[in-house]
Amino acid sequence: MVAKKPAWAIEKERARRGDAAETVWLFGLHAVRDALANPRRDKRTLILTRNAADRLAPEIETSGLTPRIVDSRRFDAPLDPQSVHQGAALEAAPLDWGSVSELCAPREDAPLVLLLDRVTDPHNVGAVLRSAEVFGARAVIAPHRHSAPETGALAKSASGALERQPYVRVPNLANAMGALREMGYALIGLDGAAETDLEPALDGLTRQPLGLVLGAEGPGMRELTTKLCHRVARIPAHGGFGSLNVSNAAAVALYAAARGRG
Repeated sequence: MVAKKPAWAIEKERARRGDAAETVWLFGLHAVRDALANPRRDKRTLILTRNAADRLAPEIETSGLTPRIVDSRRFDAPLDPQSVHQGAALEAAPLDWGSVSELCAPREDAPLVLLLDRVTDPHNVGAVLRSAEVFGARAVIAPHRHSAPETGALAKSASGALERQPYVRVPNLANAMGALREMGYALIGLDGAAETDLEPALDGLTRQPLGLVLGAEGPGMRELTTKLCHRVARIPAHGGFGSLNVSNAAAVALYAAARGRG
C-alpha cells in the first residue's frame, strides 16, 4: 500500500508547480543573448558554460545578472534532454505585451497583424514570429488554448524575434477579431480551398489596417474564425496542387500584404 502524502507536502508541490508556471526557461545562444538584452524581460536565473559566458559577456554585463557557471558535461538547467542549449539557459518571466486594443490601435499608419487559429507547434510559431518581424507586423495574436505557449523551444525557433515581435495570446480569438474589426481592420483568412487568390483579395487595402488569419495545418480555420473574416483567399499553387506549411504560408502572405504599405 502506497503511503499517502501529508497535506503540507502536497501543498508544497502545488506551490512549486505554480511558481514554475510563472517562468519559462529559454535556451540557446541567440535566444538567451536577445533575452538578456531585452529591458522588457524580467530575468531570474542564468546558467552558462564557460564558453557561453565568454560569448555572451557584453549582454551579461548589461543584464546585471551573475551567471552560474557549470561544466558542459553537467549542464543541470531543467531542460528537455534533447534541447540544443549551446551551453546557455535563462529562467525568465513571460513577456507581457499588453492588450490587443492597446497594441494594435491604428495611429498614423495602417498596421499589419497576424492571427493564428490553433497553431500549436512551437517551431512553426517561432518561424512565424521571425517572418512577422521581418515584414513589420504589429503583432502575432493567438488564443490561450490550443496555441503554442512561450517556451524555450519557441524562443529558439524564433532566433531572437520573440524578444522584439509581440506575441499576444488572448482568451478568445473571436473577441480579438471583433475588436480589430471595430478598429477598422480588414481581416483576410487564408484557406487553400478559397476561390479568390491572395493578391486580388488584397486590392484596395494598402491604406487600411489589415489582419491576416491562418489556421492550423489540416483542419485550417474554425468556422467562426472564417465567418469573422471579411474575405477568404488562397495562396495559388503551381498547377493547382501542393500546399505550404503554416509558417511558410505566413511568410508568403506577409510579403504580399507588406508590399505598398507605409
